[in-house]
Parts: sequence; C-alpha cells; structure tokens
Amino acid sequence: MSDDVQTLTVNILDREYGVSCPPDEVEELKSSARLLDQRMRDIRRTGKIVGVDRIAVMAALNIAHDLIRTQAELAGYDRITEKQLTKLNDKIERALAAARQLDL
Repeated sequence: MSDDVQTLTVNILDREYGVSCPPDEVEELKSSARLLDQRMRDIRRTGKIVGVDRIAVMAALNIAHDLIRTQAELAGYDRITEKQLTKLNDKIERALAAARQLDL
C-alpha cells in the first residue's frame, strides 16, 4: 500500500466532509459515502428520528446489522463448501485406493 493519501470531499445529508484515504480506495470511499447518505436520507424521510446525530447512529446500526447478517450468510456458505470439499476429497481418496487395488 502506498503512503500517499488523497483528501476527498464527500457530501452526506447536505453536509460536506473532508476525508483522507489511499488513492486505491477512493472509489470505495465514494461508494461508502453514497450508501451512508442514502441510508440517512431514508431514515430522515420517515420523520420518526430527528437530529443528524441520531439519524447517523441509526444508519450506522442498520449498516452494521446488514454487515453482520451478510457475514453469517457467508459463514454458512463456507461451512457448506467445506463439507462438499470434504466429500469430494473422500470420493477421490476412495477412487485412488480402488485404482491402487487394481494395480496389485
């Protein structure tokens, strides 16, 4: 990773923020800012939560919840993949053992 940093201005809920990041992460930062802005606007639109700080906390909680749910789903896929690979490996081992028996 480069030691260079780039300062970007991102707009979140009609406010500008200067944020520094490595050049290779600029697009990800922009995407993150757009996501946060949209989530905060959605929360503000409901009218149930007042104040930028509270809206930001609710948006952060919602995004964290989505992240945790996605991580759990991926962990489930990892377990399934591991089981499938174990079965495939066992099948290969049996086939190799059978082939060795034929060579005898």
